[in-house]
Amino acid sequence: MKNRKQLWWMKLLLLPLALSLSGCIYLIVGGVGAVGGYIVSPDTVEGITDFGDITIWESAVEIVSIMGIISDQNEEAGLLIAKVNGAKVTITVMPIDSAKSKLTVKARKAFMPKINLAQDIFVKIVNNVRGKLN
Repeated sequence: MKNRKQLWWMKLLLLPLALSLSGCIYLIVGGVGAVGGYIVSPDTVEGITDFGDITIWESAVEIVSIMGIISDQNEEAGLLIAKVNGAKVTITVMPIDSAKSKLTVKARKAFMPKINLAQDIFVKIVNNVRGKLN
């Protein structure tokens, strides 16, 4: 009986660890109902936006220029690389259709993931577009 109880508690305690290692986790980024995104790895946030790729691209360039220094940008490929708070940030914007695009933000500093920075940039880009359209 004692072994069964210990096994049950061990499973209960390991459940959060198993869930955190299981891949994509959906989260509400930026507060309740603000922006939906997925954490697809320990350093990457991505989500489908209700805006075209050109609009998202322009917002990404604007926000990252304010937050850090852009080292490389290729609008045709939808790739933007910058240094923000000492971290390498890679942003990709992929069109889905004329009114939607996929935004991916990856942030790493010295081989360490910076998911909070990636979330912050993701939210700022989308909120910047929303602010301009409202």
